[in-house]
Amino acid sequence: MKIVSIVYLSAITIAALSYSNGYAQQNPKRQVVKTDTIRIDKSNKGYVFEIDFVKGKAHNHPTFAIWVEDMDQHYIRTLFVTKSIATGIFGHGPIQKEVWDIKPGPQQRPATLPYWLHKRSAKLNVPLLPDSTHPVVDGYTGATPQGNFVIKTSSPELMPRKLRLMMEINQPWDWNEYWTNALYDDPDYRTSCQPSLIYSVAIDLDKPEAEYYLNPIGHGQFAGKDGNLYTDLRTMTTALKIIDHVSIKLISGKN
Repeated sequence: MKIVSIVYLSAITIAALSYSNGYAQQNPKRQVVKTDTIRIDKSNKGYVFEIDFVKGKAHNHPTFAIWVEDMDQHYIRTLFVTKSIATGIFGHGPIQKEVWDIKPGPQQRPATLPYWLHKRSAKLNVPLLPDSTHPVVDGYTGATPQGNFVIKTSSPELMPRKLRLMMEINQPWDWNEYWTNALYDDPDYRTSCQPSLIYSVAIDLDKPEAEYYLNPIGHGQFAGKDGNLYTDLRTMTTALKIIDHVSIKLISGKN
């Protein structure tokens, strides 16, 4: 009797899998992952950067900035930054110290993207933290995409032939066994916990046929006290899973 039951269940399982596969083939839209396209400008000068972001398993409304620098790590220009950090208006405004509202409101969060914030501030001689009176105007800003997305933007004028494309990304209240809520007695640290991750790739404009992939090179200061790059990533866990991968292609602006 037990043998019959096992065979019967196996037959049902095989039939179910066959039906499922057939249904998936007849309904390919169920397998398509939506990708939003963000077109920053349409000048068609030089090359168009096509930046393809595929979210990871831990992706949950991150804040991020994408920018370019020269090979000596000098800031050139921000390509895209999420509106929350660009305007200082976050999804949960403060009611009092470390007590958050369900409504958006102004916040100062230096731990969010300290590497990018310090580079931009030093280059442009602007306040470290953007707000409603000093928003980011040197780059395209937009809401955090909910899932996968592609950014298409023309390369900045006077671009060096070799450059570094950079990305810094962070999620609020992203704890793990090392970066606990009690690790540092610092309210700025507790808005982030696992610090921001910095990704980079060197791009050669003389090799436009290549496809490039961003790789993690370090993290930002846990409370945003400085703009240094910290290269030890051994304690980072879910933060490394916000992104599955980010690839970059160069497309001739004449096409």
